[in-house]
Amino acid sequence: MALTRIALVGLGAMGLPMATNLVAAGFAVRGYDLRPESRAAFAAAGGVAAETPAAVAQGADALLLMVVNAAQAEDVLFAQGALDAMKPDGIVVLMATCPPKAVEHLVERVAATGRRFVDAPVSGGVVGAQAGTLTIMAAAPAETLAALRPVLEALGDRIFHVGERPGQGATVKAVNQLLCGVHIAAAAEALALAGRVGVDRAVVLEILTGSSAASWMLRDRGPRMLEDEPRVTSAVDIFVKDLGIVLEAGRGAGAALPLAALAHQLFVSTSGRGDGAADDSQVIRAYRLLNGDGA
Repeated sequence: MALTRIALVGLGAMGLPMATNLVAAGFAVRGYDLRPESRAAFAAAGGVAAETPAAVAQGADALLLMVVNAAQAEDVLFAQGALDAMKPDGIVVLMATCPPKAVEHLVERVAATGRRFVDAPVSGGVVGAQAGTLTIMAAAPAETLAALRPVLEALGDRIFHVGERPGQGATVKAVNQLLCGVHIAAAAEALALAGRVGVDRAVVLEILTGSSAASWMLRDRGPRMLEDEPRVTSAVDIFVKDLGIVLEAGRGAGAALPLAALAHQLFVSTSGRGDGAADDSQVIRAYRLLNGDGA
């Protein structure tokens, strides 16, 4: 049977446009967020705002979780009653970035109730969420993913079935975040060196983005590294969390990740000096301090 009643918990910078896109695609969507203003914004966009996680999930065919971490997902599902409120054969869809082992634990608890689970983290940021062009890395039995696919197609234009075992989606997202974090740190190091020797960093950036040294992160974050207070599209603390998940995944797999560990420390040091809420491009401030160039 087609999934028609969709619930989404987490109406943040990405969750709100995702929920709105589902409404536009013709789904009956309920949304919940801790913040009343987010619930109001969703209601204004044509959705139905719920006051509790249990209320948002009542009778839902699928429950999408765009929460901060696995602990929050566990709280919503079990402590706040969202799982029990779903249809008996409903599908829980975890779309947040979480450690693979934590995802495996959640799947066990959800499966024990007879409900299904899709481990489906996303990439593409706020822009992708708004445009409905997210990349979705889904791990689930093929038949479960097939049932959910129309929902995912309203959210993303690149949907990958990365495996059937729980945690495989989370692992692929960790690999993605490893490269993202290291690329941002490497771009910051290059531009910090240019600034240190007195070369115009804007000119260097133009050269690099047109050369074999270019990367998506350099082109996207590089211009913001030249600004003192750029607009925040993804905070430093997001990479403190995500690279921490990468390292946890590495430990679980017995894999050495020295570049990820170094990049993580640079983000941690930037956050530790009070810049955790700054745009993640501002990891360049860590290099300025290391080089004695000030903040």
